[in-house]
Amino acid sequence: MPEIRRTSEPFACAPALRLEAHERVSRLHVEAMKAQHERLENMLERLERRLWLAVYGVAGVILAEAFQGLMHAAP
Repeated sequence: MPEIRRTSEPFACAPALRLEAHERVSRLHVEAMKAQHERLENMLERLERRLWLAVYGVAGVILAEAFQGLMHAAP
């Protein structure tokens, strides 16, 4: 009687494929959230720089007006 050899080939299981797809989608979501977080951080840093520039500008104007007032008051 000839010997029948059974070769087992790997097969794709539907739940495993669904789990892999879910993991890929989750990884993509996390990467997108990280990229969005970095963009928001950069925008906040730029906004903070602009805010401090405005604060220093207003303080400079107030000091310049005070200095001009002192110059006109005391000849």
